[in-house]
Order: sequence, then structure tokens, then C-alpha cells
Amino acid sequence: MDAGQIDQVRHFNRTVTERVGVLHDRYLGRDRPIGEARLLWEIGEQGQDVRGLRERLGLDSGYVSRLLRALEADGLVVVEPHPGDRRVRTVRLTGTGRAERDLLDERSDDLAGSLLEPLNAGQRARLVAAMAEVDRLLTAGTVTLDAVDPDHPDARRCLRSYFTELQERFDTGFDPAQSLLPDAGGLRPPDGLFLVARSQGEPIGCAGLKLPPGSAAEIKRMWVAPAARGLGLGRRFLTELEELAARDGRVLLRLDTNKALDAAIGLYHSCGFREVPAFNDEPYAHHWFEKRIERS
Repeated sequence: MDAGQIDQVRHFNRTVTERVGVLHDRYLGRDRPIGEARLLWEIGEQGQDVRGLRERLGLDSGYVSRLLRALEADGLVVVEPHPGDRRVRTVRLTGTGRAERDLLDERSDDLAGSLLEPLNAGQRARLVAAMAEVDRLLTAGTVTLDAVDPDHPDARRCLRSYFTELQERFDTGFDPAQSLLPDAGGLRPPDGLFLVARSQGEPIGCAGLKLPPGSAAEIKRMWVAPAARGLGLGRRFLTELEELAARDGRVLLRLDTNKALDAAIGLYHSCGFREVPAFNDEPYAHHWFEKRIERS
């Protein structure tokens, strides 16, 4: 890791924490620190289950419990069991909590305005664009890839979204039952695996790897949610699957794709895949790719 880059990141962190006021216990001039204020904002109008709140913010249960107790003592939230499952705790804002959240929103707008106001129009545009880029890159750094069973709820959720998108984009429509992989259950060990990408606990993408005995490894069912595109997740999936295939002793990695998926085709070329003659009779494929890989 470059020492100069580390120094720049640390300097950036110091500047941001000072300018946005998180060094004070009374965030935005209210009687609470930023942790409590952020929790009020995350709970929102509809309320949340406490476990999901913890996962989205990446906080441990003890710390979240302390924050919630403080907010509850101030009459801002109500924490109670979920009516359908008493093992699940939920939290919702009270009327006082909603009023406090509205005030925090108003003061947050004022703070954002104070950061922009001293700058000229060009500087404002540069700052906002730089912030958007930093946001994308920091978000990309929080994405996790986990191997799951294809029947896991997050896997099924991704696959449903993937199939819906293909149905809309392919000029022939898309029916997974007509493809060469009608059931993602074929992506279970030992003859495959299935990855799900998550951001703040929410599934945002998936990718599978077929590992048929005595044959090339093959990438299947790779999809990234539209809102997560631009984070480099497709390239990260390809890199991870290539490493897993090499670890399994494979020397060739293959995939096929439809002509409508032009962004994916460009990605495959840029990642070292070369187009080859058809190696299967997948009815939805127009392009076939392969890549030689090194054994790990």
C-alpha cells in the first residue's frame, strides 16, 4: 500500500470529520451525538427491524442497543417485538421522534449549504462530482461476496431480478426453463458454486460457477443490480470466479452471452476473454468466450 495514498486518505478523513461536525457530542446543535442522529434517520417513517438496521450500518449489537435505549429514554422511538415473530425486534419513530428527524433533516440541508456557499459555481460542481465519485468508491469497498446455496432467499431474489431483466431485454424474451441451466441448483458444490454480492446487508448481484468433472469451468447467471452498476462489481465477480476455478485446478474458463448484453460483452473483452466458436447449444447465446487461466 502506497504511504502517500494512506496519508492523503487520513488527511481527507480529518478534514471531513471537522467540516461536518462529527467531533461534537451535540451534532447539528441538538442534544445527541451523530450516532443517535444517524439512527433516527435510518429508522425512517416505516420503521425497521433492529437486526437489519445493525447490518446496514455495520454496527455491533451492543452499540446499537445502547443507542436505541438512549433514544427510547428520550421518547423518540419505540422498540417492540415484531407482531409476526416475537424473536425479531422492531423499532419505529414516535411523533416526537419524527419531529426530531425532520429538524435534523433541515439542519443537515443547512450544513450542506454551508459547505457549498463559499465556493464559486465551478468549485461547487467539482466538489459535488468528487463527492459522488468518493461515494461510489467507498460503497464499492463495502460490498461483500459470499458463497451461498442457490436456494438462499438472497440468491432467489437476485435470480428473479436477473430473469426479469433478461425477459425485458432479449428480443425473444427469456424463460430459464428453456436454457441449458434451468435450475440454479446445478451451481451447488461439488459441481459448482454460487456467489451473492451484498451492500449494507442487501443483495445487489450474483454469479455462478459450473465445475463439471473433467471439463472447463463455466460462468453462469452473472448479474448486477442496476443501482450497483459502475462499482466494478462485474469485474470483481469475474476475478473471484477465475481464482476459484484456478484453485479447483481448472485451466480454462468459459461463458456465453446474448447479443443484447453489450456492456457485458465489452467487460469480457477487457478482462482477457476471447471470442470463440460455439461450445454449447444454449438457445439464448450469440457469443461464446473463453480464457486460459493459471493454476493457483
